[in-house]
Amino acid sequence: MLYNVLWYKHLVAALFAFFLKKRIFAKNMSVMRKLLAFALVLGLAACSEKADVQWAPLQEHILSPWAAQVDPQNPLPEYPRPQLERTHWLSLNGLWDYAIGPKEGEQPAPEGKILVPFAVESALSGVGRHITADDALWYSTCFTVPRRWKGQEVWLNFQAVDWSTEVWLNGQRVGSHTGGYTAFSFNITPYLVKGKQQLVVKVLDATDNDEQPRGKQVSKPEGIWYTAVSGIWQTVWIEPTPTKGRIVNYSAVSSEGASALTVTPVVENAQPGDRVDVRLMADGKVLLEEVVPVGTPAVFRPGNPHRWSPEDPYLYNLVFRLENEDGRPLDGAKGYAALREVTEVTDEAGHKRLGLNGKPYFHFGPLDQGWWPDGLYTAPTDEALRYDIEQTKAFGYNMIRKHIKVEPARWYYWCDRLGILVWQDMPCPTDSRHGRWQQHGWAGPEDDSRLTESAKATYYKEWGEIMEQQQVFPCIVVWVPFNEAWAQFDTYKVVDFTKEKDPSRLVNAASGGNSYRDCGDIFDSHNYPDPKMKFTSEGKQIDVLGEYGGIGWAVEGHLWQPERNWGYVQFKSSDQVLAQYREYALQLKESIRDGVSAAVYTQTTDVEGEVNGLMTYDRAVTKMPADELYKINREVIEAL
Repeated sequence: MLYNVLWYKHLVAALFAFFLKKRIFAKNMSVMRKLLAFALVLGLAACSEKADVQWAPLQEHILSPWAAQVDPQNPLPEYPRPQLERTHWLSLNGLWDYAIGPKEGEQPAPEGKILVPFAVESALSGVGRHITADDALWYSTCFTVPRRWKGQEVWLNFQAVDWSTEVWLNGQRVGSHTGGYTAFSFNITPYLVKGKQQLVVKVLDATDNDEQPRGKQVSKPEGIWYTAVSGIWQTVWIEPTPTKGRIVNYSAVSSEGASALTVTPVVENAQPGDRVDVRLMADGKVLLEEVVPVGTPAVFRPGNPHRWSPEDPYLYNLVFRLENEDGRPLDGAKGYAALREVTEVTDEAGHKRLGLNGKPYFHFGPLDQGWWPDGLYTAPTDEALRYDIEQTKAFGYNMIRKHIKVEPARWYYWCDRLGILVWQDMPCPTDSRHGRWQQHGWAGPEDDSRLTESAKATYYKEWGEIMEQQQVFPCIVVWVPFNEAWAQFDTYKVVDFTKEKDPSRLVNAASGGNSYRDCGDIFDSHNYPDPKMKFTSEGKQIDVLGEYGGIGWAVEGHLWQPERNWGYVQFKSSDQVLAQYREYALQLKESIRDGVSAAVYTQTTDVEGEVNGLMTYDRAVTKMPADELYKINREVIEAL
């Protein structure tokens, strides 16, 4: 039985029936009034929208400066989907009831409040508890649909929940979803009642079950493996759309030397004759406009095309309007796009290079785990989310490798807006059946992991959904299906699958060891600590150094834990770290001349027990002078 407002309504009805049957109305009216008032108060309490409770982040570990800026009544208030923005919406983030019970059991009574959208294990959730494969995490809250939305369909949107989600509204099951990194939505119009709506969410997250993609999450964190993230960890919101037809996505692909832009709106529940008015905007003015049938692309060739690059991250705005065959508007949304092409090019020395808008372009940036000491997977605020990208730019880099994690949409939006290239990893199921780590020669099928067929099917499902949702962001230039030998399987098939899903980007089959197959565009070697290629493709692919560095310095007062901190090499001062970083940069410049086309330094920040970040885990200390770091990194990039 769901522990929700309907239960209390049934209680009130049952009390009335009991009193009528026993004629208690006449015998003791005051007792009846007190009992009914008590039941009604309980019911209203279960549906209070503003929780009058004290909340504070847990203090077990260090916190970032932004933890103090979190508003428990309105956390992460920004519109969560900037690539397809609607005018009317309502955030459901805030304090919800939660409970943890048996996986197969009924919903227990609430144990307390949890701050959504922070994972239950995090300090910012206010809970800080771990769940196991035998547990179910239950959420419940109430909300009111604005009256002005009457006559429209109402959609309940989850931007990300890890991992298996089941949803009820007003006691009726709405639907379910699996996958920890992708958004999903439900049309809740048929389940709405008058007044307040009671929402219940059940989440299962086995983490270490060798089946579900989880990246670096483990139930027992140590070394390079971090605290598990379970439950709602990105924004939850509702929004209205028309009853017939809605715009749900779009693609925007550059071509013809980044002088043409093909925009294809994706529409659900379209009616015969419906069409989409697509406008390409710049500086608030309409540059070009196309009206196309649903499912048909609009092609724009702006005069004097303004191409996007990290040095000049220019974005065109898009305005979409879905119309019926008579021209009556049905739905509308705003988006954006960029003119930029990512291809393989050959330099004057005959080396295959990563190309941006037709020219060789050296990609250089940090390995970015995307973890926070207070929010784990979730940055405390949008300002914090933006900060890491701003600092990466300030350090002189032009690229980020997003390491086996998928970020909220606003992270990619800031990369687009601020100008940073992104290599996007697939979060793998890091199982115990890894293949052989082949780092010094070509690998074959015998080196693959022994994943179950169900694990493979889950991988394909989630990787496909990730690419489908993230392809709209121009900052993403490389897809990385695998990391090293972690759960790597059927490499040729996975590369073909990735290319088929998105032929407009380059594919790095697997970053690091066991990636050595003659498929995909990129040949990627890892080496710690110095920047050396262990093996090259000998001209068959674009050679890159996917990881190196890991210079460690445990800065006292800014550590996740007092002991067991590590880096690939350890130093005790900023001067020592800078000197070693400069030495690696000199080596890297030599590798560039020999044909290396990109390099990834480990890493943006410390993460839990890893202290090899450019910044401490709380982002309070930058371990090298930013101006010196900028100068070194620009020299590396310009070496090409």
